Amino acid sequence: MAENGAGTAASIMSPDATGRGQGGRASSSEGRAFCAAMLPKVSRTFALCIRLLPRSLSHSVTVAYLLCRIADTIEDATDLSVADKQVLLRHFGECLDDNGPTADSIRTAFRRRRNDEERLAADADMILGEFHALSARERDAIRPWVQEMCAGMAEFARAGRLVAGRELETLADLQALDRYCYFVAGTVGHLLTGLFRLSDSRADAARYEALDRLAASFGLGLQLTNIIKDVADDHRRGWSFVPRDLCRQAGVPPEKLFDPAFRTESLQVMDALIAEARRHLVDSLRYCTTLPRYQYRIRLFCLTSFYFAVRTLRRAASDQRLLEPTHKLKITRGEVYRTVAATHVVAPSNYLVRAYYRRLA
Repeated sequence: MAENGAGTAASIMSPDATGRGQGGRASSSEGRAFCAAMLPKVSRTFALCIRLLPRSLSHSVTVAYLLCRIADTIEDATDLSVADKQVLLRHFGECLDDNGPTADSIRTAFRRRRNDEERLAADADMILGEFHALSARERDAIRPWVQEMCAGMAEFARAGRLVAGRELETLADLQALDRYCYFVAGTVGHLLTGLFRLSDSRADAARYEALDRLAASFGLGLQLTNIIKDVADDHRRGWSFVPRDLCRQAGVPPEKLFDPAFRTESLQVMDALIAEARRHLVDSLRYCTTLPRYQYRIRLFCLTSFYFAVRTLRRAASDQRLLEPTHKLKITRGEVYRTVAATHVVAPSNYLVRAYYRRLA
């Protein structure tokens, strides 16, 4: 993706005289409205952050994010078999090809539309229509990474239920966790970096090569934080991203992570995961400070998500209720607003960006 080269946002985003994007398909007002309406329903946090992007980037990033959410919804579906998930994920990847198939099979799989995520998946063709209406360079920046995400999710597909009523479906070790996080979030880091480069009329090749080297770790830091935050939710659904080897080293069976009898051992496991997330967040900080300072709104977008993760991880490290099965870890609305306000101030200065990170961490 780093080879896409620079180009002005206007030439990338503008339609031709027929009202069609460079991809040759019409971008409909209905499709754009659907994307805008669905975004806050499937992620309020991302909907908040995307407003910070330049207008020339907001639609392509929205489309890319919604494509990823469709893949995520397929992966998370509890009433689909592993084989069905694998077939649907691979098919969805093929839908991104020029002249690729429609998403009829995904619409059928989610015809019940029990929540907003399933409604999004059922209407995947609406999002695909907006994707195919993007410019060729935008599609090329998005397609390979979403397809790699779909292939990786198919590899890690889970049944979403207790195995034999006792053991959770778990990952084997930290290497497997990093591989999983790469597929679901590292790919997004690369995708965003490609779109950022396309929007930068002053793009420096060396800078974007450095960003691409950090892009996967940027995504992994945010994803690991989400895994820590959602560890109780995942456990209730019958799977765990907490590696078995960490549990074994601490002396706790994975399915007993929330058992008060193993509290000390379980906290050791979570401390190890938090340390791993912090390691990646250091690279995330390097990613954000490598972004050009003249790309102020892009820095705002990335730094806001980054600081949310830093705050969340700090709270996880000190939350005495982290391993209570019904507890929901989240930062407060006030912390969200303070973070957004502070990020507007510090974003232009790498010194201030690092200083605010040290204060939060």
